[in-house]
Amino acid sequence: MSLTRRATLLALAALAGARPLRAAPVRYRLDTDASTVGFHFILNGISQTGSMPVLRAEILIDPDNLAASQVDVTVDVTRARTPFGFATQALVGPDVLDAARFPTIRFVSQSIQLGSAGRISSGARITGQLTIRGQTRTVTLAAGVYRPQGTDPDDLSRLQAQLTGQISRAAFGANGYPGLVRDEVMLDIVALVRAA
Repeated sequence: MSLTRRATLLALAALAGARPLRAAPVRYRLDTDASTVGFHFILNGISQTGSMPVLRAEILIDPDNLAASQVDVTVDVTRARTPFGFATQALVGPDVLDAARFPTIRFVSQSIQLGSAGRISSGARITGQLTIRGQTRTVTLAAGVYRPQGTDPDDLSRLQAQLTGQISRAAFGANGYPGLVRDEVMLDIVALVRAA
């Protein structure tokens, strides 16, 4: 082997060794007791709230490429609740969410637009597929992933993910009681996750 070729190979090996190690994407598991989907709707002109528990969530965060991170959240429609029994019955009944036939709602991310600071915690937006009543539509939600208050800046073992946005219930066929309930529903998904 010539001296020039040997020097070139040694230089390439040195460059390869000098590259920083890439962190592997981190998978998080859901803390079901601390996770929920809140929603707001207008019933007979009055703002109302409700909630559904998060059944499962898979969150994969790639620290080297945050825009490649992924979110997959499934909600338990059968356990939806509002402050009023009659509203809860209507919500899970066949004219709205039809929980007997469609017991879950699912959101699967497709792309993440990072916030102005290049982070998921500062004005990011997540576009993905939302499935309600077996119908899937593309929606974009405001997103944030944060460390719990009081934790060390380098401690990423526990995170809180929040997705918020507005959807049209009629777009998913959940259009019962149009004279009483407005079409727009505000979502507020909060999931506490721990590194798996």
